[in-house]
Formats: sequence, C-alpha cells, structure tokens
Amino acid sequence: MKHLRTFLWAFTAGLLGALVVLWFWKPQNTHPVSQVSPASEALSESFSDSFALPVSHSSARPAAMPGAYDFTEVVKKTKDAVVHVRNTKIVVPVYEYYYGWRQGQPYKQEGTGSGVIISPNGYIVTNYHVVKDATELEVTLNNRKKYRASIVGIDPQNDLAVLKIDAENLPYMIFGDSDALELGEWVLAIGNPFNLGTTVTAGIVSAKARDIKGTTNIDSFIQTDAVVNPGNSGGALVNERGELVGINTMIFSMTGAYIGYSFAIPSNIVKKVTEDIIEYGSIQKGRIGISGVELNDEIAKRLGISRTEGIFIQDVDPSSSTYRAGVRPGDIIIGINGQKITAMSELIGFLKTQDPGTRIKLQILHPDGTIEIFPIVLEKYDTAYIKSWGIVVKTLSQKFLRDRGIKSGVLISDIQNRQLLANGIRPGNIILKINNHPVYSADEAARLFEQFKNRQIAVEILNDRGEIIRYIFD
Repeated sequence: MKHLRTFLWAFTAGLLGALVVLWFWKPQNTHPVSQVSPASEALSESFSDSFALPVSHSSARPAAMPGAYDFTEVVKKTKDAVVHVRNTKIVVPVYEYYYGWRQGQPYKQEGTGSGVIISPNGYIVTNYHVVKDATELEVTLNNRKKYRASIVGIDPQNDLAVLKIDAENLPYMIFGDSDALELGEWVLAIGNPFNLGTTVTAGIVSAKARDIKGTTNIDSFIQTDAVVNPGNSGGALVNERGELVGINTMIFSMTGAYIGYSFAIPSNIVKKVTEDIIEYGSIQKGRIGISGVELNDEIAKRLGISRTEGIFIQDVDPSSSTYRAGVRPGDIIIGINGQKITAMSELIGFLKTQDPGTRIKLQILHPDGTIEIFPIVLEKYDTAYIKSWGIVVKTLSQKFLRDRGIKSGVLISDIQNRQLLANGIRPGNIILKINNHPVYSADEAARLFEQFKNRQIAVEILNDRGEIIRYIFD
C-alpha cells in the first residue's frame, strides 16, 4: 500500500510538470538543421509562423533583402513629357472598289501611338511607323491640351520621326546615356497603350544591342520585360533617375499583344538622329567602309579560324580611310575605342551614334594572331528627307553606281507621296537627274528639289526593271 501511494504521488507530480511545460511551450515550424544561429533566430521573428527562409550556417549576419523600389518621384518627374499621338490618314480602298465595298470611296483611318517631348519649345520624338502616311497629326498632352503637329523629319531605317507643335514652356525629358545601362537595371515604360491614357509599367533591362532575327535591318535594341502594348510605340523608356534611355518601339509576340518581351531604340541613337534632323534636316551618318559577317561557332569553323566573337571583314572600300590605314579582308574587328565588339548589332549601334569626321580607334585581330589599333576617320553616308515631295533619298557609293553602269544617282528609300506611287515610282528606284542636273548625293537632291519646288521639274528615274523614265511635274 505504501508503494502504491508513492507511485501515485510520483505519477501526479510528473503529470503536473508535463502540463506546466506544455502551458509555456509554443510550437514553431523549423527547418531540419543541426544549429540555429542567433542571426537566423532574429530574422525568423519578422515572419509569420507559416513562413521560414533557408537558414544560413554562416556566423555573419545575412544582408537584408531590398524592399520594392518606389518609382513615384520618377513618374512625377517624367509623365507630363509623354504625349498621345493620333495619326489620321486617307485610305483609298482599291480592292473594295473592284468588289463593291464602300463603292471605292476614300475614307479616314486613325492610328494612335505615343511621343516624348524633348525640348520646351515643342519638339517631339516618336516612331516613324506611328506617323507614316499621316495626312493629319494631333498631339494630346497629359493635361489634355491638344495641338496640331507637323513632321520635321523622319528616319525610316531607325524607325524615328521628329514632330513639332506650336507651344512653349513645355515639360520635357532629358536624354540619358543608354550605353551606361546595366543588365538587371530598373526601367519604366511610359506611354498610351490601347488609348487608355498615360500608363506606367516597370521592368528590368534584359539585354542590350539586341538584333531581332528575321528582320531586314541589323538592329541594336534595348530589350526589357516592362509591359508594352499597341499604343506604347514612340513612348519613353526611363531609368531610375528620370532620364530618357530609349524609345519603346516593338514587342515580340505571337498574338499582337505583350507576352514578355519589349524593345526600345537606345537613347544615344535617338539623340543623334533627332539632333541631326533638327539641325540639318537629314541624318549625318558615319561609316567605316567595310562589309563583314558576325562570327559564331559555325562561321568560324567554315572560315577555319578559332575565334567565335567579332566581325570578320570580307571587303574594304579602297577609297575609305579604313583601307588607307591598313585594314584588309580577313582581319577581325574585336573592339572600338576600347569597347569590346562581339556582334554586328554592337558595331552598327555604335556607328549610329557617331558623326561623320569623328576619329575612332579600331581594334583589329590579324590572321597571324597579332592585335593592332588603327585610328580612322568616319566618312559621311547621307540620307535626306525631302518634305515637299514626301520621299527619303540616300547617297549611293561609287561602287554601287559602277555596278549598275551609271555615273550619278541617289536611291529612293521611302515614299509617303501617293501621287508618286500612283505614277509608278517606288522605293528602290534611283533618281539620276533633276532638271538635267546629275545628282550625286542626298544633300544635293534635297537642294535641287527645294530650288525648283515652285517651278516645273523634270526627274529622270531608273526603275527596278532597268528602264530610265522621265517624269515632268508642274
């Protein structure tokens, strides 16, 4: 009996002790680790019991995760410099005429996009495709004021156009250095998608000097994952300091709407093009006088070389400063001005930001494995937008002219004039003479068209069938 009482007393005491322990003990979810450092204990206190981070075994306190970036001040600084662009054009329904729809009557068609004010006196940059074929342009500011806009100049190759509205003291955006952008850096896309009005999205820089394979041009886009949709074209890509680092231009999509990738023209190219258009009326292009191919593993094997990065030079213009400096076919461009060049898009992107007459340093890898620096001068390679005629012309090289058996001529690279199109004049045709004056450059063509704009003018054109046709316009 005595033993039974002792047992019951001990059992009761143990049960009470267990209840006390359970009363003060709070169960927690933990990871199966052998030790928990004081730092990790402190970190876990800031999370709920249902969430835990992997625990570091390091004795050093882990760096705190950065919070979400606040873009409100950047948006306040930049949003009023982004405008809505409405393009009205007249459509002549040729097919509808034959099939009886609309009785073949011309009708108005509207398109919309965005633009960025780049000066307080009303200069605006946008995409060329936003204003192409426009018969009327209207710009709406963020405060809902509307203005008629005129086209100052266009650059179809870079898909850029400069507009002007009659206004002063406007909010405007300053250019940033797109070359200084880093992969992973935050950027904002500001525009007017789907006619919704000013819309801001955020993302990071996903790639630089991106060439969109399958297009006829060699591109040098900034790729981001900021959401861009129809209507964003011509809008701003802005960095964390509120600087314009790109013009949003296109998306990569199977549906026509955003699926994860958007592309912007770098601000360094935009700045160069807009300054040229405003100051000269045409693009002042610098060229190095070479043709080549971008190296990769497959091409390197075909050429029998080991290097898989750079620009393999296939031909050098004998009249160029590059040839005179000593660069020859078989050499490989691996750098310019200390900047590494691995792809054609990087080379083209650099050249688009440079003026004719600029001195640069080409870093060349010779076939024997030696590396040499060649100082060269970029030569002028002109295009001109002739506003009164609605055409863009381009200077042709002497080799191009010789190959076609002609002594003079400029290429028509783009036409917005419906009268010219109706007369059979097409992009790719070559203007040989204007009022019997041989034409040798884009600047000269622009000067002659301006000289004879209020008089009868005769234009000799070489078409794509090799025929020379003389057109007379009153």
